[in-house]
Amino acid sequence: MAFLLRVIINGVAIWLATLLLSGLDIVGYDSTWEHIGIIALIALVFGLVNAIVKPIVAILSIPLYILTLGLFTLVVNALMLMLTAWITEFTNWGLRVDDFWWAVLGGLIISIVSFALSVLIPESRRS
Repeated sequence: MAFLLRVIINGVAIWLATLLLSGLDIVGYDSTWEHIGIIALIALVFGLVNAIVKPIVAILSIPLYILTLGLFTLVVNALMLMLTAWITEFTNWGLRVDDFWWAVLGGLIISIVSFALSVLIPESRRS
């Protein structure tokens, strides 16, 4: 149940980021239900990328985290968002990111919204 809540929270955060930023787009939908389904699939891919790839990148970049006093987190979040966009690029649906700076802003918005929703929904933190 917690994993499903995390996917929903990520989906809401990604949807909000695409509304606020013109450099992030969700493509491949014709109806509202398709749009919701594509957001759910993107959130699932994003969750898997964050669960599998992000810890490896975080461990390898510990010196950069220390050197930048944690600001390198923004770069890692942007790279995870770009990796999600790259994975979904092989389909006719998915997330499109214009460039790295849009990914940085998108990663920041997604992190803030995900954190806020996780605080509001305590069940999302249970394992």
